[in-house]
Amino acid sequence: MSCSSRIPVTAAVLAGGRSMRMGVDKALLLVEGEPLIVRVVQAVSGVCAHTMVVTNRPESLERAGLPPEVAVLQDEVSYQGPLGGLATALKNASDEWVLAVAADMPWLSPDVVRALWDARDGAQAVVPVTSKGAEPLLALYRRDCVAVAQRVLDSGRRRVVAMLPSLDVVEVDVESLRKVDPELRSLQNVNTPEDLAEIRTASADETAVDDFGARRPKVTVVAAGPGHGRGLPAERAVTITMNDVEIATIQATPEDLEEMAAGFLVSEGLLSDRAALLGVDADRKRGMVYVRSSEPVPDDLVYRRRYITAGCGKGVTFASVGHSLGMDPVVSDIVVDSEELYDMMSQMARKAVAYRDTGGVHACALGRGGEVVLVREDVGRHNAVDKVLGRAWLDGIPTVDGVLLTTGRISYEMAVKAAKAQVPIVVSRTAVTELAAEIADAMQLTLVGYARGGKLVMYTNPQRVHVKETE
Repeated sequence: MSCSSRIPVTAAVLAGGRSMRMGVDKALLLVEGEPLIVRVVQAVSGVCAHTMVVTNRPESLERAGLPPEVAVLQDEVSYQGPLGGLATALKNASDEWVLAVAADMPWLSPDVVRALWDARDGAQAVVPVTSKGAEPLLALYRRDCVAVAQRVLDSGRRRVVAMLPSLDVVEVDVESLRKVDPELRSLQNVNTPEDLAEIRTASADETAVDDFGARRPKVTVVAAGPGHGRGLPAERAVTITMNDVEIATIQATPEDLEEMAAGFLVSEGLLSDRAALLGVDADRKRGMVYVRSSEPVPDDLVYRRRYITAGCGKGVTFASVGHSLGMDPVVSDIVVDSEELYDMMSQMARKAVAYRDTGGVHACALGRGGEVVLVREDVGRHNAVDKVLGRAWLDGIPTVDGVLLTTGRISYEMAVKAAKAQVPIVVSRTAVTELAAEIADAMQLTLVGYARGGKLVMYTNPQRVHVKETE
């Protein structure tokens, strides 16, 4: 489509969510070989004069393959929900109108965008309405809506629909959109692993007709390997500094670096007081994480002996075998049913998208009350643990009476990390090392291995796991 035929609209692809139901950054998930966000950007840039992406983490999109002309803006205030992203877009738009669109709409049709444009009729907003209500994340907003958006944000609300009562809105019945999108696929979102699996299955089931009139499966050829950034797990050297002192360099997947650094420093005893934390900033391009705290870095840190762990990813820990000496034992009366452990392992597996897609990363999760509340992935299993425990520490999520789940074997440094976080139960789908079991026994930590296929191997403190008797 030529530039002259595009409508005078700035498309704002909102990619600032935490993807809580997915467990990973869904904007980068692949559908037909392309990240979701790239598919959405391509759809809107073909019909809109300008396109921008608004996100809380611009560094996470550096390898996504976005067109160079697409502006990437950081939310002016992080984690204010879609409304915060829309407010940022309205303030920075190049056109009078802004198209707000979620970054997880793989089947977005440019014809639907044109239909919304044609329906505006002098209003401030054009919003599709289904039987479930308004669809504010595939809608047009005039730039002067920014004052209302800011007023709603200041009131503590973060949903876009909260500002609609204060706007002059044209509601578009989605049934009228069927003229250009018969199955209304443009409105389909990817919120959960089940949604992703359904979309991928539908994509794989699409067929084409060959030269002989026979129907054959559609084939998508995806470039993979060095230089393409797709299909292979990423691994980079990441240097953690604290108060301008270089602490360690770790081989890690360059995502969620702030929480990995926090988790690493907490497990090493360098951070302990959450109120003393002044800030954590990551430079993903350079592989640097800068942590600032009013807690001092020990003067003798540079003389401590560094150990390269036995785990994949060559993670660094200052811990020796005696690291656990002086630690408080894990005190918890929690008892978890074995079926609950199986279910949480299944929840982690469903949310660990990179683990399923590449087979080259490890996943780790924190479970509480039978529900997985955090999932993180990394090429190093200990890094994945740091990311989960770091996120929990940063957000004030309790780890006491929680369950730490992992796809990798439990080695001694992972047992130490769990014990320092006072997590009473650690579960792996694979093995537990002898040294990890020794430390866990001393620290009153429950270690469970081979949690798959109806099997559990309890290595230490089995009283915390109730195994249901089979008839």
